[in-house]
Amino acid sequence: MLNHEILIIDDESAIRSSLEGALKDEGYRVRLASSGAEGISAVRAARPEVVLLDIWMPGQDGLTTLQLLKQEDPDLLVIMMTGHGTIETAVRATKLGAFDFIEKPLSLEKLLLVLQNAIGMRKLSLENEALRKQITRAKVMVGQSVAITQIMERIQLVAPSTGSVLITGENGTGKELVAHHIHAMSQRFARPMVEVNCAAIPEDLIESELFGHEKGAFTGALQTRRGKFDLADGGTLFLDEIGDMSLRTQAKLLRILQEQKFERVGGTQTIQVDVRVIAATNKDLKSMIVAGTFREDLFYRLNVVRFNLPPLRERVDDIALLFQHFMRELASLNGKRERLLTEDGLAALQNYRWPGNVRELHNLVERLVILTPSTADGSSVTGAVLFNHLHDDSGTSLVTPTESGLGSFALGTESRDLKAARLEFEKEFILRTLRENNWNVSKAAGVLGLERTYLHRKMKSFGIESQD
Repeated sequence: MLNHEILIIDDESAIRSSLEGALKDEGYRVRLASSGAEGISAVRAARPEVVLLDIWMPGQDGLTTLQLLKQEDPDLLVIMMTGHGTIETAVRATKLGAFDFIEKPLSLEKLLLVLQNAIGMRKLSLENEALRKQITRAKVMVGQSVAITQIMERIQLVAPSTGSVLITGENGTGKELVAHHIHAMSQRFARPMVEVNCAAIPEDLIESELFGHEKGAFTGALQTRRGKFDLADGGTLFLDEIGDMSLRTQAKLLRILQEQKFERVGGTQTIQVDVRVIAATNKDLKSMIVAGTFREDLFYRLNVVRFNLPPLRERVDDIALLFQHFMRELASLNGKRERLLTEDGLAALQNYRWPGNVRELHNLVERLVILTPSTADGSSVTGAVLFNHLHDDSGTSLVTPTESGLGSFALGTESRDLKAARLEFEKEFILRTLRENNWNVSKAAGVLGLERTYLHRKMKSFGIESQD
């Protein structure tokens, strides 16, 4: 059984009856309405998959009913039926949103084909919507600060449009994530979003990468290749690190944005495309314009809508939510138990300056998850644990003991530099943690977020003898 529901709206009882019998024989569920008003009430009560709607009805005719049905549900699939069809009527019905138009007397074979097409269209639409939600969840934006809330609201306003978008902000603030959300919520969702990292492509290859090339255009061009603009036709092109693009390529990009057409490298054929461009950069483009390294006309062409993403240090209210989100995601991925963030641990994260922004926080959580012993019972992430993980490339911690919520340890007068002070603090902290856990090295390692063997090596380096 097909089990698809069809609503028939027709003022002639004989037609309603004959259609009902024929469609039920084919496995459809059928509901009936004898007028436009009755049909609208039926749709409000329970949405059918397809509506068969007669055009010529007394009182409220089919076109008026169609318009009202579309106001109720823009995605409703409506097939118009008429015994007096004209091209003008068919065009008007199509403009009002009708899926198709069939003439009476109805051919059952044609009707079944049109219904099959309509139901296939609805199924595809539902699958696309499910995929859209799935992708959006996979690339979720996390936060409740004023800054991130305003960005989310702005995305909803901007996404349905066709205007170019410029996203600025420091590295790691989520520029690519915003671009993905704009595309996912746009009318171009079913088409591809093609990404290009302008900083990662050599200058002599960027034009070929963007516009494609013809066979023999240069040494090594053994065959014709489509460029990113070609591949993104009907969809979105995300140009990351746009500030690293040369002036020559900027000029060609400007032309495409203006005319939506280009030629491949070494080619003469003009290729027409329909591409929405989203660009991103961590550079100050206005300063580059003054310096003569970025075209002012391209800047204003890209800067139709602007998103300036705040660094993580300016949205500290989101740190707890981001930590929980990354912990849940990464613990599940690595088959580990989630670790809870303590109050002093949160204070340490909020006092940290986050030079790598959200990306750095993600990496920190991943490091915590990976270094958690597999036998751990989901121990907490304290300020003390974070003290061992928030450090620069030299190994120097970027969070002080006070910022970590550890209170103060009395350091000996022999600590003459930061490195010596850090080592002295680390020794004292390990000793305190061991004492608090009755010298159980496994438990202490779990609290510290270290592997047991690594803690043993640390103890040996500090001359701390195990007492378990």
